[in-house]
Amino acid sequence: MAHPGTLHQYTKKLVAFEHASPSRPSSSPPPPNTLLWIGGLTDGLLTVHYPSAIAAALPPHWRLAEVLTSSSYAGWATGSLERDAKEIGRAVEYFKDVKGGKDGGKKEEGKEAGKIILMGHSTGCQDVMEYLTGKDHDNRHPINGAILQAAVSDREAWDDMASSDPVMRTHLDALLHTATALVEEGNGAEILPSTHNPLQDSFGAPVSAYRAWSLLAKGGDDDFFSTDLGDAVLERSFGRIPAAVRVLLVWGERDEYLPKGVHGVAVLGRWAGVVAAGGAYVDEVNGGVIPGASHNLNRDPESVVQDLVGRVVRFVQGLEDADGAGVGGDVGGDGGL
Repeated sequence: MAHPGTLHQYTKKLVAFEHASPSRPSSSPPPPNTLLWIGGLTDGLLTVHYPSAIAAALPPHWRLAEVLTSSSYAGWATGSLERDAKEIGRAVEYFKDVKGGKDGGKKEEGKEAGKIILMGHSTGCQDVMEYLTGKDHDNRHPINGAILQAAVSDREAWDDMASSDPVMRTHLDALLHTATALVEEGNGAEILPSTHNPLQDSFGAPVSAYRAWSLLAKGGDDDFFSTDLGDAVLERSFGRIPAAVRVLLVWGERDEYLPKGVHGVAVLGRWAGVVAAGGAYVDEVNGGVIPGASHNLNRDPESVVQDLVGRVVRFVQGLEDADGAGVGGDVGGDGGL
């Protein structure tokens, strides 16, 4: 199936795919505002289907582009959130200042830089958090909004799967022990053995010691969303989201990677409270748990997909309506949080 759009080369080796909008003639100037979508582990262009539905529903002065990073497809296995954030910064710079590159790479004279929303899916949510709160975040290009869709804990997801499989539990513990030792020795780039390696068995990619540790260890660099993290830890992540960034948090009711017994509304409400306490605005009306939604919604009914689409579009509209985006607000109300 052909997907109309524009492929943008935002660095010499990395691209982003802008979905064509049915509401905007191809001859019209590129929209000033961009929603940059960042996928999860093994994702690449068009592997998750709902971004095309969002792109079709956005206002005509907005566009959606799926960002490929070095961690896309199998690259995650030897990558890091720090590298991802640097590359996402290049994409933000490209779309914020160049307006799509049709001017040969020059910033448009006399025009204000466009608005940018980062939308993460799954591990892409970790990338968004790293961009906003991680190392050197103060030096990154500012954005206007952040959407976290399916921000689940890799550590807890693996622990949950291993809880009913003693063999996997043994192999997972041994893998983490080996990975941790290599990281502590300064050899985090070393590739872990392929035998008895649940990560490689599941995803088919050789995994570095660092990335295995980051994903599986409590306090690893990827460990933003585990439900057992203390308040002080959350304050150093969610609590540091810049006040100028508006935030939308959404989970799927049937997300297959949520650990058993996790109460989505309570967890999202806790995160939202920390964000708001730090001064950023949380969209509590459109955020929350989407009824019937799975992790990536690829096989969900159209009504479920449109529920997510509607939440995102209303969030975008709300961001525009709030001239001073980022003014902190209360958490609660009639929404899902």
